[in-house]
Amino acid sequence: QISKMFGTVVVGVGIAGLARIRDLMNPMPSSPSEHLKLIGFVSRRSFGNINEAKQISLEDALRNKDIHAAFISTENKSHEETIRMFLEAGKHVLVEYPMALSAKAAHELWEMAEQKGKVLHVEHIELLTEEYKQLKKEVAGKDLVKGTLHFTGHVLDENKSGFPAFSGIARLTWLIDLFGDLTVTSATREKQKDKNYSRMTVHFQTANKKPLTWIEERGPGMRREKKINFCFTSGCLENFPEAPRSSVGLFMQDQNLFAKKLLGQVSKEELAAEKWRILRCLDLAEVIQQYCEEPEKIYS
Repeated sequence: QISKMFGTVVVGVGIAGLARIRDLMNPMPSSPSEHLKLIGFVSRRSFGNINEAKQISLEDALRNKDIHAAFISTENKSHEETIRMFLEAGKHVLVEYPMALSAKAAHELWEMAEQKGKVLHVEHIELLTEEYKQLKKEVAGKDLVKGTLHFTGHVLDENKSGFPAFSGIARLTWLIDLFGDLTVTSATREKQKDKNYSRMTVHFQTANKKPLTWIEERGPGMRREKKINFCFTSGCLENFPEAPRSSVGLFMQDQNLFAKKLLGQVSKEELAAEKWRILRCLDLAEVIQQYCEEPEKIYS
């Protein structure tokens, strides 16, 4: 029996795109990734070749019948348009998070993928880290009293990466995955343009009316790190549990998951739960943005 092969193209060759090219060219032995074959990559910059991978035009990528799937690793603001083009061309899509910078666009694209019978897969490597897997085990079965997740990082160009609730959606995804559905109770944002500093503070409630806070803080020279403080009826968790190093890279784990979907090896239940989580987080990101951008309420 000839095993099914899916021709792929990588669109965008930043850090993620280069990792994608590397992993597609060196799939894990006897993993689902062996069913993916890199046909080429697309970039606005001119490279010629990267290792054995050859540069092709966007038009060729969309037209080529041997390309069945696109890996989209462009800047956030162009995700929506690029996903749409490849879905319209009848290709499966893997895209780095966030899939779009508005909830409406995300829902439309998802619907389009379903109508065309194509896989739309959004990368969530933040859920695949050993650090996170250990944290999830640690939190499982505990009763939350209150919690905070505080992220710091370097400055992002918001014109390209979008509003912080979208560019930082990895943190929101953690909270939803750990504690279930959330409701936004308030959200504010402080910006110091001259200092290139930004701090977004979001307050949520869990289904059991417990408070959770997410702080997304970025400024020059800020180290990329996450701090947690989750308090349960049984005590507080202030540090990440010790986690082993994984032998399989995060992008490779994600690529294997995408290949499993293409091969029809992921259950309907898992796919439905994932779709709910992704779209729910994007809906919440939009609510957060609306809260932060509301003109100050003036109390007379």
